[in-house]
Amino acid sequence: MPEPMRIAVIDSGVQPSHPHIVADRLLPGVAVLADGTVVEGSGASEDRLGHGTAVTAAIQEKAPDALILPIRVFHDGLRASPRALIVAIDRAAAMGANLINLSLGTTNPAHAAHFAAAVARCSAQIVAPRRVGEDACWPGCVEGVVAVELDWDMPREEARFADGAWHASGHPRPIPGVPQRRNLHGVSFATANVCGLMAAGLLPG
Repeated sequence: MPEPMRIAVIDSGVQPSHPHIVADRLLPGVAVLADGTVVEGSGASEDRLGHGTAVTAAIQEKAPDALILPIRVFHDGLRASPRALIVAIDRAAAMGANLINLSLGTTNPAHAAHFAAAVARCSAQIVAPRRVGEDACWPGCVEGVVAVELDWDMPREEARFADGAWHASGHPRPIPGVPQRRNLHGVSFATANVCGLMAAGLLPG
């Protein structure tokens, strides 16, 4: 049998007890601090913000057999240093990830060259947003990254390729009883939807 797909989710970690999470498909994760320090051990990748859990749930919904490697770079809020993101990319590849879901990035072009170098040495396929709002986003703009754009009219189970990027819905997996507009939403989840579809073999890599 082929080895299961390994997907690194670089985000706020994951909460294994959440009802949308298939906990037995989670690998031991790590945390990366702002200075690039890697923290291992029990609880290192436990989500305290909810974003990474929702991203992971969207991926697992489409690719339930994949193994998920959570790498926590968001700690006190949805922000991380470029250094942490680059170390997280390197760590994901070193831990055997086939796909890296990066539902985040920076709009500061000063970091573009550093991200390009990280992408060039990465053995895994990175999926990331090409822009945040109207602003270009790195590493999603780097050649070789699977770039994602928002398309609110796309069904969550589909994506279309146009102008060099996959266009996908920005809605995550629905929560029963919670209106879609009140749930988390945005390009983070368009990225997760594309990553899940790729992992399931429904989109070309």
